[in-house]
Amino acid sequence: MKKSSAETVVVVESPTKAKTIGAFLGKGFTVTSSYGHVRDLPKGELGVDVEGNFEPRYVIPTSARKHVSELKRLVSKADRVILATDEDREGEAIAWHLAEALGLKRADRIVFHEITKPAIAEALKHPREIDGRLVDAQQARRVLDRLVGYKLSPFLWKKVASHLSAGRVQSVAVRLIADRENEIRAFKAEKYWTIALLFSEFTAELFKIGGKPLPEPGIKEPERVEEIVKDLRSASYAVTEVQDKEVRRNPLPPFTTSTLQQEASRRLRFSAKQTMRVAQGLYERGLITYMRTDSVNLSHESLEMARAWIHAELGEAYLLPAPRAFKTKSRLAQEAHEAVRPTNLSFDPAKAGLEPREQKLYDLIRRRFIASQLPPARFAHRTIVITASGQSEAYLARAQGKTMLFDGYLKLWSQHILEQELPALKEGTALPLPEVHPDEHETEPPPRYNEASLIKTLEEFGIGRPSTYAPTISVIQERNYVEKDDGRRFRPTEIGEVVNKVLTEHFPQIVDIGFTAEMEEELDRVAEGGVSWQAVMRAFYVPFAENLEKKYVEVKKTAVFGKPKETDVVCDLCGKPMVVKTSRFGKFLACTGFPACRNTKPYLDESNTFGACPKCGEGLVIRRRTKRGRMFYGCSRYPKCDYASWKKPVTASEGETGTAQ
Repeated sequence: MKKSSAETVVVVESPTKAKTIGAFLGKGFTVTSSYGHVRDLPKGELGVDVEGNFEPRYVIPTSARKHVSELKRLVSKADRVILATDEDREGEAIAWHLAEALGLKRADRIVFHEITKPAIAEALKHPREIDGRLVDAQQARRVLDRLVGYKLSPFLWKKVASHLSAGRVQSVAVRLIADRENEIRAFKAEKYWTIALLFSEFTAELFKIGGKPLPEPGIKEPERVEEIVKDLRSASYAVTEVQDKEVRRNPLPPFTTSTLQQEASRRLRFSAKQTMRVAQGLYERGLITYMRTDSVNLSHESLEMARAWIHAELGEAYLLPAPRAFKTKSRLAQEAHEAVRPTNLSFDPAKAGLEPREQKLYDLIRRRFIASQLPPARFAHRTIVITASGQSEAYLARAQGKTMLFDGYLKLWSQHILEQELPALKEGTALPLPEVHPDEHETEPPPRYNEASLIKTLEEFGIGRPSTYAPTISVIQERNYVEKDDGRRFRPTEIGEVVNKVLTEHFPQIVDIGFTAEMEEELDRVAEGGVSWQAVMRAFYVPFAENLEKKYVEVKKTAVFGKPKETDVVCDLCGKPMVVKTSRFGKFLACTGFPACRNTKPYLDESNTFGACPKCGEGLVIRRRTKRGRMFYGCSRYPKCDYASWKKPVTASEGETGTAQ
């Protein structure tokens, strides 16, 4: 922390942000960091007085006490204190907690969308008081999540297994993944056929028989396919319609938090957590605007900046007559906020010493922003309809082609576009007999969610907000409720499915998509001043507590996983037999001498072993997470054998050696 005799102290969340802002302010200012949150609900207890109007009890964590003392000393000598934490609800709450923890009788609050010299100078001209409505909305979310977690988790301990946890948003995310897995299991594949006509210069596909469209997704009777193919192979063919038109494709809006996470997942293979961590660093260094937003609004200054860059770098042909404006779909989005965009297009990331991941994400944000202000891509689109006159039926086939006339926004925002040039045919032109090709297909189950599609679904249902997507996805993995398959798609673990089943059966509201979305809207109403946060808590908690009490009376310590499975394994510590039990980390062997003997071992069967260890030949298992929250595959003889791999092994020879850190 920089010491100074400055009259004004500016407090932000992080040292990086403090360093960036400090470089813009001259003498008379000291910019320091709170290092994140300085107060929170206590660990190990509820910390909410449900009988006393849900009053929370905040404490200063042990890890923050020394730093808070330093902040108190610094602000006690200042004539003015400015709280410049982030512009969202969490940032507003941090500012309020700072004021409370530091005993500030008066503090100015400033906000800005980007950390640049003009933005900071403008913010300093418009200080305001802390917005109590935003603070209340964030308090409501924190208290609500604490009530669900602390009240519901012990029920899971009693009903299922110890050390499990429930969460308001996380439980809905797990339900989405579990429901999708059930759909996949229940799915039964069906065969169907489409019929292609292969002419010398192009290919057409059958789409009507006797004036009626083919059934979706295709013809399911193989006998019917044979009849059609036979008739088509002796039919006469002629062009009956040619349609030429120009098709325009417009660019996508600049990024919101959600779309940034989705696109970074698809294009860069970044996790949501990784995307937000890298974006946070770019924001704090003043390179992009605030990365937690659901608005696609762009400032007048940024639009002028984009036009100047486009004119200089791409030329007049790529300039729009006027800047393109995008309308935010969400009613709850704050239009005063901006989309995620670069702060300065003249900035050269190659010369700024950005790490590879930072440079990739910055480039993605930059290209998306500029592309949003480029003209549409234009294509020449041709459709040819062909009539096949068979002996028993009249058939219609269609060929479609597309060629690019002008790349427009695609110059900067590449997308896969299949181009096919069709010949210039006239209506009435007779065609030679084509090759008739029946193509067999099979219906496919709905895909598992990946990070991009899960975030998109959560956003579409109104579950969570920009700041919650990444933490939600991280926590359901860290708690072993879901895992990723080899295609980086989510599937529920055994314990995840059990927890979802229990919550769905006993607390349907908690995992109900509509109810969770309504709660988000209630929190937004608090932020707008339409309702008190205590009223929202009361409306939720009273029926929730009544149902919880009822369930505790009904439930016994039921064996959700059945009785412990007996084995012929003998405990190597006490000689008693070992049985198979299940915890939140999966199945394991436990000594029947518990609690006198607490010996446990990995349980190895076809469901949880992944080939042989390349070092010793024993089974590979999923081992518990590292301190960073990651799962890895390791030898079941650990610590005697320390083989570990981040990647799921297929065979022993395909395993990746190396010890997980």
